[in-house]
Amino acid sequence: MALPLPPGLTPAEVAFFCEMELVTIIPRQRLDALELLGGTLAPMLPPHKANVPLWLALLLKRQRRANIAPPPWLSPHALTAILDHETENEDTFSPPPRLPPAPSANALAFSPPFLPENTLDAGMDALPYHWMELGEMLLEAAADDFEDPESVRKLLRGLREVRLAKMRRGTEMLDAAGGVRMNGVGGMEIAEGRAFITGVIDNLRKLSATVEEKRMERGDRDTRSPGTADYDYEDDEMETQFTS
Repeated sequence: MALPLPPGLTPAEVAFFCEMELVTIIPRQRLDALELLGGTLAPMLPPHKANVPLWLALLLKRQRRANIAPPPWLSPHALTAILDHETENEDTFSPPPRLPPAPSANALAFSPPFLPENTLDAGMDALPYHWMELGEMLLEAAADDFEDPESVRKLLRGLREVRLAKMRRGTEMLDAAGGVRMNGVGGMEIAEGRAFITGVIDNLRKLSATVEEKRMERGDRDTRSPGTADYDYEDDEMETQFTS
């Protein structure tokens, strides 16, 4: 009998989707055109740069057929500025990259992984949706393509800790809809924090249901008053504790 799957995406599944993100490579030898599901990749000639999916960039890097150019936001200077913004604003996350407008009124706007959020054309002031897993993959497979990989690794670790603490504090202040504000949160952060956040919300819902049941029971006894023989002082005390 198959076990039920957990709700949402697992970290491994999020990392798999991250491999569709476009990154910039610098070919070290001539590469012929490739027919992919997402379209045809034109022939690549060194030293001309090209944007390819992350999975292909990692494959070419392992084969020593190309180098990977880290995106601008994955530099020590950019990560330091983003980390400063995260520490100065304790209640909000750094804003994500801006989405470009739709090509036409009836067309759908593009979204990751079909946006150049991790190529050399990306901005320096925003973390993309797959920032955590993409940074770890590039540092593992192409650390020699970074100017200062150790600084980048430390800054990514600091960002992860600061933003995780914000997510945990966010569960203490639920919005009017009964959820947690997740604006600017990345895919891997959601996958890792899903169990904790949903557990807190489920416990709060159970507590609210208990309070509501006590109020309904109290409504059946609203004709009673303190001093009568059948008045339940213990239930009244418990109701006061829940509502205070």
